Amino acid sequence: MSASSSSSDFVSSAEPSCNIELKARIASLDSARETAQGVADERLPDQHQIDTYFRCESGRLKLREIVGERAELIAYERPDQKSAKTSRYYVVPVDSPQRLKEALTMTLGVRGIVDKRREIYLHKNVRIHLDRVSQLGTFLEFEAVLGKGYDEATSAEFVRELRSRFAIEDPDLIDHSYGDMLAKDGRAASR
Repeated sequence: MSASSSSSDFVSSAEPSCNIELKARIASLDSARETAQGVADERLPDQHQIDTYFRCESGRLKLREIVGERAELIAYERPDQKSAKTSRYYVVPVDSPQRLKEALTMTLGVRGIVDKRREIYLHKNVRIHLDRVSQLGTFLEFEAVLGKGYDEATSAEFVRELRSRFAIEDPDLIDHSYGDMLAKDGRAASR
């Protein structure tokens, strides 16, 4: 970098992607699976995901390794609230996840590691995730991806409809990421 340039010269002008998210604890994975199968337009392959959360000053930063498939760095901002919330995020494909993990661990430090098995169903623009999270339990997550003909109001309505179909009650709602939940409980795994 020349003396006259600054780090802001290298900031991308690309806007982040956005989605509307809702996460809840569920008592029965089988019951949620039955409902998902009834509403889904498509079923995607299951994934084993290992998310390494790094310390950062704002937002959240994680390296997601999808075992046997790919890795991606995900930076996102989202309010901590139990109701449906808008998340802004960047997903960057990673060719050398181990090297990137070592570099980010050295410079930022690891906040925690989340190991989960995820079933994925699609309903319109909503990804329905049924998650079995090591050390935490079973969860249901909706991610309504904005864009391609789906605006925020329409997507929020889809999430409300799905919440009703899955009979999610207010006490079941989760306001934090799995990484935050593990860190809060003092159970953040480190490897």
